[in-house]
Amino acid sequence: MNVKTHDKLRGSALVLTLITTTVIGILLASYLSLIAAQNRSITRSQAWNACIPVLETGIEEALTQINRKYPVGRLGSDGWTLDPDGYYRKTRSLDKTNFCVTAIDPVDPPVIYAIGHVPAPLSHPPVLGLLAPTHDSSDSRYLVRMVRVNTRGVGLFTKAMLASDTITLNGNRISTDSFDSGDPLYSTFGHYDAAKARDHGDIATISGFTQGMNTGNAKIKGDAATGPNGTIKVGSNGSLGDAAWVDSGTTGIQPGHTSNDMNIDIFDVDIPFTSGYSIPIGAVIGKTNYNYILLPGDYKLSSFSGKVYVAPGGVVRLWVTDTMNFSGQDYIYLAPGATLELYVGAATASLSNVNNTGTVNDFTYWGLPSNKTLNFGGNSSFTGLIYAPEASFNLGGGGNNDIDFVGACVVQKVKMNGHFKFHYDEGLRRRPSRYVAVDWNEL
Repeated sequence: MNVKTHDKLRGSALVLTLITTTVIGILLASYLSLIAAQNRSITRSQAWNACIPVLETGIEEALTQINRKYPVGRLGSDGWTLDPDGYYRKTRSLDKTNFCVTAIDPVDPPVIYAIGHVPAPLSHPPVLGLLAPTHDSSDSRYLVRMVRVNTRGVGLFTKAMLASDTITLNGNRISTDSFDSGDPLYSTFGHYDAAKARDHGDIATISGFTQGMNTGNAKIKGDAATGPNGTIKVGSNGSLGDAAWVDSGTTGIQPGHTSNDMNIDIFDVDIPFTSGYSIPIGAVIGKTNYNYILLPGDYKLSSFSGKVYVAPGGVVRLWVTDTMNFSGQDYIYLAPGATLELYVGAATASLSNVNNTGTVNDFTYWGLPSNKTLNFGGNSSFTGLIYAPEASFNLGGGGNNDIDFVGACVVQKVKMNGHFKFHYDEGLRRRPSRYVAVDWNEL
C-alpha cells in the first residue's frame, strides 16, 4: 500500500512559523528598544530636573555671601575668589560628582549666575576637581544648566521702631521725629538738627494683637502700623500724627496716620564669620587704659565689657558669644571715621555709653537668634542701629537730653521707660541692608 505525504504543506507550515517568529522577534525588539528609549528619556529628565536643587544651593550660598560681605571689597572670602573677569566665583560639591559653579557679578544690585552639573545617564564623569568648572554643555558626561538671578536691595530699617511683637512706650517726654542725613535741607552735615526735623518717625509692629501697640503719652510725629486686626492704644495726653498735629498740642490719633496691614519679613542674623578672626587686647591711648583696642578686622570674644577703643580706617566686626555688660563707667568709643559692627549671641546683653560722633551707619548692633534680651540704659545720647529680631529691647533712663537715640531699631519687643527722644534717619530707607532674589532666567 502506498502512503502519500504532503511535503508542500509541511514546507508552508515551516515558512509560516519562521515568518511568525520573525515578526514576534521584531515586535519584541521594537518594544525593548522603546522601553530602553523611554528609560533613557526618564533618566535624563530626572537628571535634568536634578540640576535645579543643585543650582539652588549655589544661589542660596551666593545670597548668604552677599548679605554677609557686601559691599564688594568683602566678597572675596569664605572660598570665593575674584577672577580676572571681575566675577567672584566658588565651586560647591554636593557629592563626588554633582556640583555647582556660582558667580557673583558685583554690581549694585548684585547679579548671580549658577551653573549646575549632574552626571548624564550611563556616563562616567570624573570626580570633582578633574573637570574644569565652566559652563561647557559639550561635555556629554554632564547635564549642565545655567541660570541668571537678579536681586533687589531691601531696607531693614524702614521705621524708627519695628517690632515683630509688641511696642509699649511708658515714661515721660517720649517722642519720635525724623531727619534725612543725605539731604542738607533736613540735616546739618548729615546729623540731626532739631530746626530741620521732619515728621516721619514711624513706628510699627507686624503682630495683630489687641493693643499690640501702646504709645502711652508719647508724642509720635509720624505714622503707626500694626499687623491685621491689631489695635493701637494712645494715652490721654498722647499724640500721634504729623508735626502740625503734635506741635499744636492736639491729643489722640490724627486721621489717616494709622494702618493695620503691616507685613514685612524680619530676617534672623547669621554669624559673621567662622575663621580668620583675632582676639583683641588692651592698651593705653593718651591717658586712658582701654580694655580692648579694635583695629579694622574681625574679632571674637566670649565676654565683652569695660572701656573700648574702635580705631578708624575700615570696618571692625566683633562677635560676642556669651556675655556682654556695659554699665556704669564702661563705654565704647568710636574714633572719628571708625565703624563697628557688633554681633551678639549673649542671651542677655546690656548696652550703654556708645560714643559715636559719626553717622548711624557707623555703629550697628546685630543680635543673633540666641540674643533674647537687650537692656539699653544710660543718660548719654546714642547714634546707631539696633537689629535684634529675637530680643526684647528694654530702654530705661534717657536723662534730659534732646538727642537720646538717633537711628532705628528692629526687635521682637520694645519696652520703654523713662525719657527718650527717638530721631529716625530717613536716609536708611535708601540703604539696602539685605538683598533678595526677584527673578531668574535660564541661559
